[in-house]
Amino acid sequence: MTIEMLISIPFPSHIKNVVEYAGGHHEHMDGTGFPNHLKRSQMSIPARILGVADVFEALSSTDRPYKKAKTLSEIIAIMSDMAKGGHLDPDLFNLLLTSGVYREYAEQYMKESQIDEVDINAYLAPSAQDLGE
Repeated sequence: MTIEMLISIPFPSHIKNVVEYAGGHHEHMDGTGFPNHLKRSQMSIPARILGVADVFEALSSTDRPYKKAKTLSEIIAIMSDMAKGGHLDPDLFNLLLTSGVYREYAEQYMKESQIDEVDINAYLAPSAQDLGE
């Protein structure tokens, strides 16, 4: 539905790729996602970034009635498994951790009770190159 809604909007040239970025956030790096079953090599970096951001936001959200918000360490553990399992881009997940962006986001948008300590070294994923991609 995202793609169908966005494709009809005449975006200006500087944001023409918004359909690709928004429409690809459910793709998995191993090609098992949807809607197009794209692999990592077939996706742009911004589309892969949006996939990582979408999962982080979904796991940290406190306003979804169907699930309990997770702590930062739970989020990182889940996402680490997803990166190691071919769902998320492992290099971009590692960048999220090593850059400290995950912590900045948490401090700005998450509830204090969700923010706990995370040893990022325990969660870094093998790089895409190490995985043979």
